[in-house]
Amino acid sequence: MGQLIIGLLFFIGTLNALSLDEVIERALDEKLSLASIEARVQASRSAVEASDQFANPQIAYVQNTLDKAQAMHQKTLTLQQNLPYFGKRESRRKAALAQESVLYESLVKAKAALVYAIKEQAYTLWELEKVYTLTCDYEVLTQHTIDLYTSYSSISEGYHLGIMSATLKLSDLRIQKNILRAKITAAYAKLSYFAAQEVNSLEMEIDIVSMPDMTEGTRHLQKNPDLALKEQESKREQANVELAELNNYPDVNLVAGYAMRDNFDNYATFGVGISLPLYGSETYKEQEARKLALAAQRAKEDMRGAVSAEFQSAYAQMRSAFETYHVIKDEMLPQIEHMFALSSSSVSAGGDLFKYIDILLQKLRLEQNSINAIAEYKRAEAKISELSGEIR
Repeated sequence: MGQLIIGLLFFIGTLNALSLDEVIERALDEKLSLASIEARVQASRSAVEASDQFANPQIAYVQNTLDKAQAMHQKTLTLQQNLPYFGKRESRRKAALAQESVLYESLVKAKAALVYAIKEQAYTLWELEKVYTLTCDYEVLTQHTIDLYTSYSSISEGYHLGIMSATLKLSDLRIQKNILRAKITAAYAKLSYFAAQEVNSLEMEIDIVSMPDMTEGTRHLQKNPDLALKEQESKREQANVELAELNNYPDVNLVAGYAMRDNFDNYATFGVGISLPLYGSETYKEQEARKLALAAQRAKEDMRGAVSAEFQSAYAQMRSAFETYHVIKDEMLPQIEHMFALSSSSVSAGGDLFKYIDILLQKLRLEQNSINAIAEYKRAEAKISELSGEIR
């Protein structure tokens, strides 16, 4: 009956389990931090539309206090319109479009970082749950061995020390289980935050298939979100330089007025005005823009080196995990399996329990290391995917 209930609970849990792709898809749709950046991108589009518009005309009404009989008595209506210097409106639009591109690339970068965070946490969860299941299996096996070995205790007092040692190992396995349970709970909480939804069960099976070629991974770095963002920031600063250069040329102000007099003829006035760049403010602003453009260009070049170093580090980690996994799987586990089989037969016949427990723990550590290597490989693979700009 108990086994039936456990099986039913497991079946219900699998029905509610989410796949990694489902978690990522929902997170990309619902994560508030992404929604914030998307709202800023939408706002920048309005800024682009407004960037090349003319300034609002200014209208003014002026009336003096002279007697109506005086020729100078008048009521004047004035209209003034600013006309930007040739090319300024196009340059402002170009700068606004560059800023929109910066925001868009920051959104792409945030998506790639979020997907990596979800994958990293998911692979850590897989690792913890696999190790937990493995620990439970070894706990059952150790308990079974103790029960079997206890039957020999009435024959010889020498067996008691072996049973006590095995009992200590059993307690240690239970402690490991408690620690793993706490880590699993914390990992699900963190994954739920990244996914912007409650995740209580994750359905995922992973393995190491092959080692990708380094040259292929390097080629995909051309799509790196950090590099793309730095490129757009550099273009934005260059657009600001062009705008600052044009700002050295003054705008033209057209003025038109109409004066109304009670006892004399009305008349119209026309005028043109410009600002005089006497104090050199525009020159200072142009120098500032040029220095910012140079800083953005150098930051882009520095980022290229940083991305390359990060890729090489992740690839080395991936290769190390790949090689470790195959050493354990192809060389060490077959040997320990053979030793374990021989030791199991010996224990069944009342042999040395110390040696059996030692081999049992060696086998447990090897299988744990194998799981750790797979998870480490997948985390490094996820990092390389992030560096390549992948969001799936």
